[in-house]
Amino acid sequence: MTEIIAILNQKGGCGKTTTAVNLAAALALLDRKVLVIDMDPQGNATTGLGIEKNEQNVTVYSILTGQNSLQEAIVKTEISSLDLVPSNISLSGAEIELSKTIGPHSILKESMDGVESSYDYIFIDVPPSLGLLTLNSIVASDSVIIPIQAEFYALEGMADLIRAMDLVETRLNSPSPIKGILLTLYDSRTRLGRDVYDNVKQYFGETENIFKTTIPRNVKLAEAPSHGKPCIVYDDECSGTLAYLKLADEIIKLEGVEDNK
Repeated sequence: MTEIIAILNQKGGCGKTTTAVNLAAALALLDRKVLVIDMDPQGNATTGLGIEKNEQNVTVYSILTGQNSLQEAIVKTEISSLDLVPSNISLSGAEIELSKTIGPHSILKESMDGVESSYDYIFIDVPPSLGLLTLNSIVASDSVIIPIQAEFYALEGMADLIRAMDLVETRLNSPSPIKGILLTLYDSRTRLGRDVYDNVKQYFGETENIFKTTIPRNVKLAEAPSHGKPCIVYDDECSGTLAYLKLADEIIKLEGVEDNK
């Protein structure tokens, strides 16, 4: 069964796109069929998967505005079982147009009919905001992964994010439970890293799943997007690659657990 997962946090710089690209690539190389939907007007997930964003005429924008179907927007990446729905700066004007439509929060979800069954996982790279693009992403998803950077202001704004998710669940009748909290740019050797990890556990409590895997601060993860490659293709032995492979394995192991709930 397909699982649609939004990579979500309204804070920038916490590793959303890095996680969307590299987790998707890791799962694809572990024999899962994966689609990434780039919902960020910056188009960084598009670039990070080796697609020239400014050359794409059919993008998320054209899906949300009814010009094309989602199927028509899918492009192949260099990893055979990993596909992409690209984005570029044209998406920045979509929220104004969406606000004039009926049911603007569910357009992305409706566009997935007939497509989602072709994939094991669909990851949505969500922009760092709480606007209509983000609400569309939450409504379309089955669950969310929240990357949290191991830094002093890690949990700032988290109440607003949880409130937005609750709003989607209660008012739009579209629950998207937290699949996991992912600590990024993490260094267990530093006191700050350990303190942030403890704070995250205290904030979310034992009821939420905090991934056992943490993502380290790694220069190869930062370099890979400039080469248009996921880190697993750019350097298959670096600590960033190994961390995302470990996270992919952790998610695969959750498949059976969640199916039995």
